[in-house]
Amino acid sequence: MYRLAAFDMDGTLLTPDHRIGPETLAALNQLIDRDMVVTFATGRHYLDAQPIMAKLGLQGYLITGNGTRVYDKQGQQLHATDLPADVAEEVLHTQWQTPASLHVFRDEGWLTNLAVPEMLQAHHLSGFHFQLTDLQRLPALGNSKVCFCGPHDALVELQAQLHAHFAQRVDLCFSAYECLEVLPLGCNKGAALEKLSGHLGMTLADCMAFGDAMNDKEMLASVGHGVVMGNALPQLKALLPDLPVIGHCEKQAVAHYLQHWLRSPRSPYTPV
Repeated sequence: MYRLAAFDMDGTLLTPDHRIGPETLAALNQLIDRDMVVTFATGRHYLDAQPIMAKLGLQGYLITGNGTRVYDKQGQQLHATDLPADVAEEVLHTQWQTPASLHVFRDEGWLTNLAVPEMLQAHHLSGFHFQLTDLQRLPALGNSKVCFCGPHDALVELQAQLHAHFAQRVDLCFSAYECLEVLPLGCNKGAALEKLSGHLGMTLADCMAFGDAMNDKEMLASVGHGVVMGNALPQLKALLPDLPVIGHCEKQAVAHYLQHWLRSPRSPYTPV
């Protein structure tokens, strides 16, 4: 029924300790054995996501940076979108009233002016690490996205500041409860998946997708079959009430769903 399956990573494929369970890995390999195109759609950087896939012995297409980059199975970049130079300059040089730390993502890596060691726990599989630098000296071109990380309430206040400043010049998205992202306008996982599916001679109707956070909203809403995780943010469930909700990532719910779907793709599913 579907020819491509797209998966968010954190909170979807990965367990809360940022690992992938054996049942999930087996289910993904079953899809590949049945000639489905497997795609990983993540907010992570390519230098973070690709080593995780390589360690697991998985080869798939990659949508990274919440849609700012698309790669084929060999790591060839198929699509790239950056923040406009004037927007990047304003984000980096405006004195925002917030305690949140600022992080910039470019093809060469993750750049910040403040060491936040606890943030590295999510990257233990890949070894991906921030580079300390003076963000004021970064070039205005080549910045794919900017992230603010901090307490959720503070980020909600910052979101209002950013909305007032930029109006319709950027997209703002909570990729996690404590991470607010500034993205190029119109850039999201759904738009990137549309580009990828077109490149492969498909449409979004040929795709199924799994996700748990607000950065998955456009992707889940636009594919032929979107699936919401049981541990998804309440806002996502409220915005997509017609989509099926499965179990928790901690229990490898994606694997259970896929095993059921592979056996009988048209029959109802009961969450585990």
